[in-house]
Amino acid sequence: MTTPPLPANLRLIDCTEAEHAPAILAILNEAIVNTTALYDYAPRPPQAMSTWFATKKANGFPVIGLVDEANQLLGFASWGTFRAFPAFKYTVEHSLYIHTSQRGRGLGKLLMRELIRRARAAQVHVLIGCIDASNQASIGLHQQLGFTHSGTLPQVGFKFGRWLDAAFYQLTLDTPDQPQDG
Repeated sequence: MTTPPLPANLRLIDCTEAEHAPAILAILNEAIVNTTALYDYAPRPPQAMSTWFATKKANGFPVIGLVDEANQLLGFASWGTFRAFPAFKYTVEHSLYIHTSQRGRGLGKLLMRELIRRARAAQVHVLIGCIDASNQASIGLHQQLGFTHSGTLPQVGFKFGRWLDAAFYQLTLDTPDQPQDG
């Protein structure tokens, strides 16, 4: 997959805790309070970002941001452990969040293309997205990028007074070059 050039006023960056934790936290907390993109109930406190970034760093997981000409974070994408068993080492679960004022501009696609590029470079085999089944925008984005529906777990979440279904979408890559047990 060839990645088209970014618009001139946008840059992809590697986020750092020191520079981007407050902006990432604001994006996450808005999603927690107002959407079913996260199945959390309460906004996360600022100190949660230290643990979050430490886990990403310790495991070599990327935190990719998209910033504008004023260096404002418009969105971010990352991945983490899918399941904590050795045989899942080539599979990751990704996340993607766009600032509420920037949604619908195609920024998620830019971030996801970069995340997929980095997954190939990191020898990841499968990217998994767990998406609230009512989130048609996210499902459509994943389908545009070649993700396929792997299954839906009905009524596994409860938020905003209703049961939520979690839909799983996966993209299987042609990596790693030489997978190994152990």
